[in-house]
Amino acid sequence: MEKEIEEQVRRAAEELIQCAKLSAGNILVVGCSTSEILGERIGRGSSMEAAEAVYNGLSGVLQQRGIFLAAQCCEHLNRAIVLERRALGLGAEIVNVIPQPHAGGSFATTAWQRMSDPVAVEEIRADAGMDIGDTLIGMHLKRVAVPVRLSVKRIGQANLVCARTRPKYIGGSRAVYAPEEELR
Repeated sequence: MEKEIEEQVRRAAEELIQCAKLSAGNILVVGCSTSEILGERIGRGSSMEAAEAVYNGLSGVLQQRGIFLAAQCCEHLNRAIVLERRALGLGAEIVNVIPQPHAGGSFATTAWQRMSDPVAVEEIRADAGMDIGDTLIGMHLKRVAVPVRLSVKRIGQANLVCARTRPKYIGGSRAVYAPEEELR
């Protein structure tokens, strides 16, 4: 089952990167319920093996393109984010917590263990997001999120919902806007 999960995640990540036009230096936030992947209710069947499969499916795709992973913790850690220190912006405030399988979630725990210099922060503004198992990642996306429909609808038994972001349009009817591609 782990290889199937890894392949589903890899395919979904590649599609999302293409649809969202992500590039080096962008951040992809991922919320992941391994319980939901395995067909259990969120928070009831945490699996480090499923978390490893998800991480493995993401890591190669993201590293190859220079895109940073932001792993969302579960509600017990107020959905804090684990990411590489070098992905932090100026003024970002690090919080003191190390995720565990039942306090942060298996995926965030795996990310913490596998990243080279992980830190936790309370919030970010990611360029795109992948929500595996209805974990509610919206709070960590930039302000204007646009749903992205992928060919991959589920990871294991978990719902998959993805989004990209775009800059806000401001100024009203007299404003002139640049094409979105020029703003990335």
